[in-house]
Amino acid sequence: MSRLNLDNFSDLIERPDGGIRRAAEERRERLVVPAGALGRLDELAEWLSAAQAEVPARAVERPRAVLFAGDHGVARLGVSAREYGTAHELVRAVLEGERPVAVLARAEGVPVRIVDAGLDCDERLLPEEVVRHRVRRGCGSIGSEDALTVEEAERAVRLGMAVADEEADSGTDLVVLGDLSVGGTTAAAVLVAALCGTDASVVTGRGGVRIDDLAWMRKCAAVRDALRRARPVLGDQLELLAAVGGADLAAMTGFLLQSSVRRMPVVLDGVVSAACGMVAQRAAFRSPDWWLAGQLSGEPAQAKALDRLAMVPLLDHGVTVGEGAGAMLALPLVRAAARLAAELPERTAEPAAAE
Repeated sequence: MSRLNLDNFSDLIERPDGGIRRAAEERRERLVVPAGALGRLDELAEWLSAAQAEVPARAVERPRAVLFAGDHGVARLGVSAREYGTAHELVRAVLEGERPVAVLARAEGVPVRIVDAGLDCDERLLPEEVVRHRVRRGCGSIGSEDALTVEEAERAVRLGMAVADEEADSGTDLVVLGDLSVGGTTAAAVLVAALCGTDASVVTGRGGVRIDDLAWMRKCAAVRDALRRARPVLGDQLELLAAVGGADLAAMTGFLLQSSVRRMPVVLDGVVSAACGMVAQRAAFRSPDWWLAGQLSGEPAQAKALDRLAMVPLLDHGVTVGEGAGAMLALPLVRAAARLAAELPERTAEPAAAE
């Protein structure tokens, strides 16, 4: 099998239908509620119409939460509030319905799919459907070694592509995308800094579970060291993901690219999905047209990534927990926009004035 070239996605991904979007805008002008009175819900409905190629937008009836899981070796340096190798505990808690994303998904009637791309745990600790696609156990500490080999990075990207195809083939009409990782925000910060050309201190945040000042300094140093290793491979997205990403981030990048190929809308959660979005955008500049930013997490790297992606988050509630919870909170807005566009009546024509 020849090596995967992510740049080929640029020829495979088309933008949502501009003509359909204009038709949705024209229909919006005819509704009984004045244009602009529903704020961003109007924009959301028009985006959905273009993505679905239907006017008005149809209801979002089969959404799915897809969470990629992995452990990052950089967490061994004390850059995270969680210990390296404990991401499987987050996975188990989600499966048992004890994490915020699980509670919100249950309330919305949304099934949750977890994909183990690179957890560092005994596979017997988790269900087979979670662990069966694992690329490798954990990943390297990106400040001093590659996260993956290039071959492993390609396997992870192909895994994400396969998951996107499975979801599209099963009728999923919108994906809430998140991650379950330890050390993932550090890798994400490196990707964002490398692709934006910024320094470590500009992108280093406090993580989902807030770290203290000493841990932040260690995290900043780890990002700085990893940046030195990232810059020489910026011209090749696969090598970049191998050097400073991880199996879960590479899989998420592949998922985003193939979702755009399959015209399947995706709601991004936090800094990890935004960083993967930047890598995907570098490969295929039209791909972000298929995504929404669910929320602003407070991570500086996410803010920089969303600015580069030209995406305005739907929510800003200070939710830092990750796991797809912030994106799940945005789902009711997307559903509401679709229903309003479909069910609000158009104005009746005013009778002609008598002669």
